[in-house]
Amino acid sequence: MTASERVVEETVESRSDASTGEPAVAIDGLRKTFGSGPEAVTAVDGVSVGIERGSVVGLLGPNGAGKTTLIKSVLGMVVPDEGDVHIGGVDARASPRAAYADVDAMLEGARNDYWRLTVRENLRYFATISGVDPDSVAARHDRLLDRLDLTAKADVAVRDLSRGMKQKVSLASVLAGGASVVFLDEPTLGLDVESSRTLQRELRRLVAEEDLTVILSSHDMDVVERVCDRVIIMADGRVVADDSVDALLGVDDTHRLELTSADFDGDLLAALSQRAAVVDTEGLDRGGRVAVDADSDDLYSLMGALEDRGVTLESVQSVDRDLEAAFVDLTGTEGADP
Repeated sequence: MTASERVVEETVESRSDASTGEPAVAIDGLRKTFGSGPEAVTAVDGVSVGIERGSVVGLLGPNGAGKTTLIKSVLGMVVPDEGDVHIGGVDARASPRAAYADVDAMLEGARNDYWRLTVRENLRYFATISGVDPDSVAARHDRLLDRLDLTAKADVAVRDLSRGMKQKVSLASVLAGGASVVFLDEPTLGLDVESSRTLQRELRRLVAEEDLTVILSSHDMDVVERVCDRVIIMADGRVVADDSVDALLGVDDTHRLELTSADFDGDLLAALSQRAAVVDTEGLDRGGRVAVDADSDDLYSLMGALEDRGVTLESVQSVDRDLEAAFVDLTGTEGADP
């Protein structure tokens, strides 16, 4: 048996051993500090999360929240000061080969592909460095090319493809070796709306068909909201929210209304603030728009107060709460920047 054949055999055995009922990824008490003394910066501060198999989990947070350090610590690219990481029940520090045999990552968009190679050559190359004989997964590669609409471009050099196609090749390359846990950093970065939605749709389909577990980091809240089952939000090195997308969108069971009236002024705004949370105003000198967050009881009280004061409403518009609004509420910042 050759050395390369032994590597393939050991990798297959490791994958089989890691296939248990454990969470796909389990992080326990992870902590990482850079520097020392007064200038020390704690990038990850005691993070503990579990990610179930077959789920798509979004990782969000403002710049400096600790997302990148957390991902690199889980992938073994950064050694944490404290805490443990288990992949499929395997201790990543004690048995790295077994733990990472089924893990792959697409970092920084499409930069993980070799642009001088063709699409198919990239898939074969990345399967090989994953410890898999590329001939043994040729049918899988054909299936990936078909599902990502890349079959016609299979023998074209990646450098000659559009940005959207390159992103698809990156995703296919990550999956070429049969990884079941994948980390995706900004998978739709730089894509137009149509290409982005196509990639999102194909990702959801691949998750279902290939039984993938995906940890996705993106600055695009719409992508996270459409693709992810669950969202982890970090701030200052800690997890500040960890829940399903639906739960985060209805986290406080409130409704946001935008009210427009020529009768609005500063005094009326002060009175309204006693009955509901005023989150935004526009042009109140001579009437204008007021946005409020109110639960059912607040809403009845608010409308009663407006009626008592003889306010004529020109429009009332319900504004659906989105993930960005939840993010701002939880972190106090205006956007995610993975």
